[in-house]
Amino acid sequence: MNIENTQSQMRKGVLEFCILSIIKRGEVYPSDIIEEMKRANLNILEGTLYPLLTRLKNADLLTYRWVESTGGPPRKYFSLTDKGAGFYAELQATWNELANAVHALTQNEQAIDTNPNNFNQ
Repeated sequence: MNIENTQSQMRKGVLEFCILSIIKRGEVYPSDIIEEMKRANLNILEGTLYPLLTRLKNADLLTYRWVESTGGPPRKYFSLTDKGAGFYAELQATWNELANAVHALTQNEQAIDTNPNNFNQ
């Protein structure tokens, strides 16, 4: 079993949620996303980020606007659409439920199921 592969898969599973969390705070330039992810020790490459941003935009979860730059080409700044905000809220609820369940299991506690829409379906 390869631990690096497992770790990579775990990171990929939360990547979209983390990126949307950053964008949810306000309009953002892709290099700022990369820097913030790096500071959180979740390194992401441009070759991973840009296709993901495009996919989210094509799903109408993100929008962007061009801003002229004094030192180069115009920059594309991304923000959430209303649909994206709703999608983010659903992801956040799912993450909270999953994180609580994993915490309970890894702490050898009995998970209390208060949500009828749990993962045991």
